[in-house]
Amino acid sequence: MKRYIALLRGVNVGGKNKISMAELKQGFEALGFTEVRTHLNSGNVVFSGEEGELATRIQVMIRERFGLDVPVLVIARDWLEDVLRDAPKWWGRGDKEIYDNLILVLPPATAGAVAEKFGEPTEGLELVCVREGAIFWSFDRKNYAKCNWWRRSASPRIGEWITIRTANTMKKLVGM
Repeated sequence: MKRYIALLRGVNVGGKNKISMAELKQGFEALGFTEVRTHLNSGNVVFSGEEGELATRIQVMIRERFGLDVPVLVIARDWLEDVLRDAPKWWGRGDKEIYDNLILVLPPATAGAVAEKFGEPTEGLELVCVREGAIFWSFDRKNYAKCNWWRRSASPRIGEWITIRTANTMKKLVGM
């Protein structure tokens, strides 16, 4: 069995789309997945399973069990490990003045198309590196409101194409 990471978009954010992580874990186990672990309260699930229509199966389970229709991105743990190994040198270094994120792209969108929608990062405040399926994005914590990508990250025209996690979260998920 292969190890996967499911990222649920928009779960437990601002009191919306509430899902108990313990109940979510039970739902994954009911689908036959093993070694299921959740991380944080924001819809991060690491599990083992056979290849197939994983995202669709998980979305159906969430709809039936919780009455929610949330986008689900399933990635292979090995793929994420490779992506993080190839991170730019400026990303994920633990600098408290910088906020490091990994933007993951929901198919059928592409990282290039998402970056194009975001536009140019704000010079001196944001750094961006586009990879296949993911975008490394870092910005100055104190000046986040001045950052072009920050303002656009919640835009419905862009938000429906992506899910964003911090560098720390992504590193933790790979290690689970």
